[in-house]
Amino acid sequence: MTAVSFELLKESKNTMARLGRLHTPHGDVDTPIFMPVGTQATVKTMSPEELEEIGSKIILSNTYHLYLRPGHELVQQAGGLHSFMNWSGPILTDSGGFQVFSLGDLRKIKEEGVEFRSHLDGSKHLFTPEKVMEIEMALGADIAMAFDECVAYPMEYDYAKQAMERTSRWAERCLQAHHREDQALFGIVQGGIYKDLRAVSVKDLVSLDFPGYGIGGLSVGEPKSIMYEILEATTPLLPANKPRYLMGVGSPDCLIEGAIRGVDMFDCVLPTRIARNGTVFTYEGKLVIKNARYKEDFTPLDHHCNCYTCRNYTRAYIRHLFNVGEILGLRLTSYHNLYFLLQLMQEIRKAIAADNLLELREEFFSHYQEREENKTCF
Repeated sequence: MTAVSFELLKESKNTMARLGRLHTPHGDVDTPIFMPVGTQATVKTMSPEELEEIGSKIILSNTYHLYLRPGHELVQQAGGLHSFMNWSGPILTDSGGFQVFSLGDLRKIKEEGVEFRSHLDGSKHLFTPEKVMEIEMALGADIAMAFDECVAYPMEYDYAKQAMERTSRWAERCLQAHHREDQALFGIVQGGIYKDLRAVSVKDLVSLDFPGYGIGGLSVGEPKSIMYEILEATTPLLPANKPRYLMGVGSPDCLIEGAIRGVDMFDCVLPTRIARNGTVFTYEGKLVIKNARYKEDFTPLDHHCNCYTCRNYTRAYIRHLFNVGEILGLRLTSYHNLYFLLQLMQEIRKAIAADNLLELREEFFSHYQEREENKTCF
C-alpha cells in the first residue's frame, strides 16, 4: 500500500477534466486543487489558522530553501515539517529541481547530480537524487517529488532530450533511495515543448509505477497556447488512476484551462507574490490597489468576494496601508488572493460534477479580462 492514493470520482463528458480525492496520511483532498506555496515552511504573511479558514487543504514547501535554512536535520529534530510549522494538513515538498535550474551560472549539471553555489552565501553544494531523497524524507511531507532537470524556454531539441533522459535516470535512482513508508514519491514528466519527448518521458516514468506524476518544465516562459498543447498531448498518456500535478501554475485562467485538460493539482507563488506588490484578483480581472484612483474608494477589493478582507476593509484603507508600508496591507491582499483561487477551484469542482465546466469557462471570461494566449501562466 502506498502512503498516498488517488480515488477517481468522475470524468467529464465533454472535456478531459476529472473529479478526484487524494488520500494522504494527514487527510483527504478533493481535486482539482490549488496548493498555496509555503516556500520556507510558511505561506508568506499567512498563519496556518488563516489557511484553514480560507479552505486550504494542502500546501507546498521547498526542499532547496529548507535545506539551506534551517537545514533538514533541524526540521527532522523538530518532528518534521508538520510539527515544525504547526500545519496539520497534507504537505508536498518539491525536489529543488526548479530552484537549482533558476540559479543559472551558479550551477553545473552532470550525471551524478547538480553542483551549485548557494544564492545566500556562495557556499558549494551537490544535489544528487539520493541527497534530495535524504532531505525530503527528513522533512517528512506527505508527498515528495523526484529530482529532475527542468529546461528553459526556448530550448533546443537535443538538449531537451538529454535532460528528459537524465530526469528518467534520476527518477529511478530516487525510487531506489526512497524508503519512507508514510511518504509518497511522485515522478516528474519532462521534455520541454516537444510532444514526442513528453511521450517518452511518460512511458519511462509510468514503467516505474509512481503513485502520482508531476508535469514539470512548463510555465517557464512559453506562451500559454503552447503549454495547453503540451498538456493536451501529455495528460491522456498518464494513468487515469493516478493524480496529475501541473507544477508552478496558478493564474486563474490557467487553473480553468488546466483543469479542462485533465490536471488535478496546481501550485504557484503568484497569488501571494503579486499580493505583496499590491495586485489582487477580482471578478473583473487584476486590480492594482496602490493606484491613486482608489484613494477615496470605500468599497471592497471585490464586490463579489466574501473573504474576511472584503467583508471588513475598503480599497481606500488597503491602499493607505501600502502607501505607508504597513504589513497589514500585505496580509489582507494575500488572504484575499488565496481565497479567490481556492473559491475558483471549488467552482471548478462543482462545474465538473455538473458537466458544465466549459460553460463556467465562458462565464468566467465574460467578465475576467486577462485571457491573453501570448502570456505565460506565471
